[in-house]
Amino acid sequence: MLLTAVTSNNSGEYECERGGSKSIKYTLNVLELEPHAQLSPSIGGAVMSKGDGRNLVLQVDDDPKGWACFVLRGENGFSIHPAVDENMKRAVIYADLKEAKRATFWCKKGTQRSNAVTLKMTELRVMLEPPAVPALLGESVALRCVVWGGGEVEKAVFYKDNKSIPNEMRDTYIITKATQDQTGKYSCHATYRYSHISSNAARQEGDSDAQELKVIGGPPAATVDSVSTTSLRCSCKDCSASCTSYRWFHTPFDDSFARQSRSENGQYIEMDKEGLYSCRMDCGKGFSRFSKVYHYGAQPEPVNVLPIMVAAILIVLGVLIVVLVALKCRRRGGSSVQTTERDKDKKTGGDYEQIQLTDQAVYHTLGESTDKDKGEGGYKALQKRQEETVYHTLGPGEGQSQGEGQGGYEALKNVKAEVYQTLSSAESKTPAGESEGGYEQLPQKAKDYEAVTVEENPYEELKAGQQDKKQASKDKEEEKASD
Repeated sequence: MLLTAVTSNNSGEYECERGGSKSIKYTLNVLELEPHAQLSPSIGGAVMSKGDGRNLVLQVDDDPKGWACFVLRGENGFSIHPAVDENMKRAVIYADLKEAKRATFWCKKGTQRSNAVTLKMTELRVMLEPPAVPALLGESVALRCVVWGGGEVEKAVFYKDNKSIPNEMRDTYIITKATQDQTGKYSCHATYRYSHISSNAARQEGDSDAQELKVIGGPPAATVDSVSTTSLRCSCKDCSASCTSYRWFHTPFDDSFARQSRSENGQYIEMDKEGLYSCRMDCGKGFSRFSKVYHYGAQPEPVNVLPIMVAAILIVLGVLIVVLVALKCRRRGGSSVQTTERDKDKKTGGDYEQIQLTDQAVYHTLGESTDKDKGEGGYKALQKRQEETVYHTLGPGEGQSQGEGQGGYEALKNVKAEVYQTLSSAESKTPAGESEGGYEQLPQKAKDYEAVTVEENPYEELKAGQQDKKQASKDKEEEKASD
């Protein structure tokens, strides 16, 4: 007779009969308390494939040395020596089924004992994994549908007592708050593929064995309340009068099997490091159920935002200063280049100096009959427009409408400020390029002006002609006076 999950209802006297003979009565007393140590699988649940094995971890409050473990396979029982980790206050045993269909494991030390873990064997690829320990009333329970060899479950349908039950998750069915109504036999039907072996693996389907889930009341549970940011309080309103002291436990975030018993045995505790905190009451022959864990994380230190703001302002100011300096240097560089180009345009050698059309007014010699100057060869400022206009000397009789005297002046239309050289007035009517006369555009290079050197100065010829006229006029006056 196998009692898989006993409760106080199982307390009493037991006897058996064979061949008309009865055995001695055996008294069973079931305490509504948790045992002194907890035995649980490191991974997985209560079902294993044939030939598999897994580690069972024994967690104790005190020294793990001196504990002995046992296994019952069928009608045969054996003792197992656990590997002890004194620093972590736990021990580990390797559990396998050999050829048995099921096996039960537990540990003892004197009158103290742990809970029992029952493992069952299946020869099917699809397995339903119930918890390895009985489900407690009000606790959450997870049933997983898995495939031997690491197959990926794409879809699973769960059944309770051969009836399908609704489920939204892909491969797990969760009971959030177990009740007596959840007791029963559960199974699953899985659609899966071995995609980790081949991306083109064929899709397969299969059913699992039915596994029994039993929900029991169990001992009363302790509760943890926060009374401040670093202080906790443990209580148990349903515990009996034999429960007089408290046990506190701390578990790191990264290792659920590294639970350590704290030295405090009072109702309150001050949390001094981050992790999971829980408690239970000590009732002499056993304990209350563990409380829910309380998550405590180290409080972040307050951040002083003033240095950050000052640093950000300094960075922005630095960027602005760099930009302003770069713009200023760029402007200075452009002005220097313009000045250099102007200096290059000026030529001191030869008879002529290149006229700067952009900065200076251009003057040329006028005849006697100019309106503004009656003297000998006046000067008149050339009119500048948006694009500079250059004048050249015309021959006698030409351009009378634009200038008076012998030899007028005609403005050359010059869009790109092209410069024309002055030719002799006697040859000004000859078409350009056919003879020595005419107009010939000077070559340009990088929009600079090239000074033209001519063998004879046409302005000197004009002045000489004007002086001859004046002398002739003077001679006539003298002759009249002598007459």
